[in-house]
Amino acid sequence: MGEQAQMSSSKFWIASGAILASVAVMAGAVGTHVLKERLQLADTELQTYEVAVRYQMYHALGLMLVGILVGRQSSRWLTTAGVALLLGIVLFSGGLYARLLAGFQPGVPIVPTGGMAWIVGWLLLAVGALTATDAPRA
Repeated sequence: MGEQAQMSSSKFWIASGAILASVAVMAGAVGTHVLKERLQLADTELQTYEVAVRYQMYHALGLMLVGILVGRQSSRWLTTAGVALLLGIVLFSGGLYARLLAGFQPGVPIVPTGGMAWIVGWLLLAVGALTATDAPRA
């Protein structure tokens, strides 16, 4: 990967993670002020919502880590890890949000698929960190 493409990829993962982290904070505020107080969701539903928010934040931070590492090291493993972590956020957290807020019940198990994407993403991140070559320093 060329140096410019590497930096673009790095910026993409860091920005994606930062945006998704801010969305997690906003979703947490919505959970506290709207879902709990106005819609009065059941405690089990609120706990599920909190898991979606918390896991989104963890994995948004993971995306930023991918961006930092991609900026320092050249590795397809790291880029693929970023894709898996991003996919996991959409499927797992997004699936839980859709189910809780809109009553959306897909015919396929998207939440567990998102969880599997996260597992794969973290494993790919480990492989990428172990196998990447350092980018040349100026």
